[in-house]
Amino acid sequence: MPVSKRSNSSYWYIQFQYNGKTYIKSSKTTDKSIAKQMEALWRSQLIQSHQLGVKPSISITEAFQRYSTSKSDLSSHKALSRWCRRATTYFNNHSLTNVHQITSRDIESWRISLQQSGLGNQSIKHAMNQVGAMVKYMKKLGYNVSEIELPTIRTSKGRLRYLSVDEERRLLAEIDPYREVKGLPPFNERHTELQRQMVDFYDLVILLLDTGARQGEICRLSWEQIDLSKRTIQLWRPKVSNESVLYMTNRVYQILLRRSNNPDGSHVFRSKSGINRNHTTNPFRKAFKRAEIDGATAHTLRHTHATRLIQHGLSLYEVKEILGHSDIKTTMRYAHIEQQSVSRKATMVIDRFNGDGDSD
Repeated sequence: MPVSKRSNSSYWYIQFQYNGKTYIKSSKTTDKSIAKQMEALWRSQLIQSHQLGVKPSISITEAFQRYSTSKSDLSSHKALSRWCRRATTYFNNHSLTNVHQITSRDIESWRISLQQSGLGNQSIKHAMNQVGAMVKYMKKLGYNVSEIELPTIRTSKGRLRYLSVDEERRLLAEIDPYREVKGLPPFNERHTELQRQMVDFYDLVILLLDTGARQGEICRLSWEQIDLSKRTIQLWRPKVSNESVLYMTNRVYQILLRRSNNPDGSHVFRSKSGINRNHTTNPFRKAFKRAEIDGATAHTLRHTHATRLIQHGLSLYEVKEILGHSDIKTTMRYAHIEQQSVSRKATMVIDRFNGDGDSD
């Protein structure tokens, strides 16, 4: 029979053979007549695809779900999933059901809608990119899609923000877990969970400052990636699908050595539920505000690391390897800092040549 019931489900299941292959799936309905119609449509689509080269359709809802699932290993997966859900709602509300119905005009309409809702160009660009990536992924899987063109959205990177030595000092003072906090008892009298959270955040900031890693990379760091005897961190970077081996600074080594004496699970940093620490921005926002540091985010710590390396003699290509960039073009945003460093060196050379520098 093309449709049948199973003892463990109230739904009708579709099952048939075509071209030597068995096809089976749940109809997600308890109505037998609807299940039969779905079976006939599915069989028709397969025949068209095989005999006429017609590609099968896929719903916008299912397509975004499958695309989101394929990116579940990314640190930005939660944000990506939110954009996927938002796009699904928008297109479904505008009478679009299947992916092949989405046109460039529909995407431009969504862009205008997002702009009118008050979102900035950077956020809108993220939204557009998820639609384009989803359509590309469905095309790769063999589904029927339209040729679309994403709108060009200009974004300004603005001034490269990194912390000065004084700003870092103020930040670390404001997140020192042993500091006096108004309304809280001394550290040793605080709740155990609060102690853990305060120590964790301080340690996390130090690791971000001294490794230049992305927040998600450190949040997912497991003890298997740590080699204290060699003082190395084997860092997997899901954003660019590459791996780096980073050597520990003295303060990173001391932090990891201390934490290794009393590990709290398989990850260096854990959440309340016992898995790896969540990728969140609120603690950073509050810490920067207390330290009176404007325009800084968690990513500013990565910029700070890269900037200091360049200021103290490392080349852009060396910094590219440290940061794990897949393309030197990404590292080129630090080019003006390298130019400043080179200019200072050049001045010292000319001063020595002119006899104005310190003699050896």
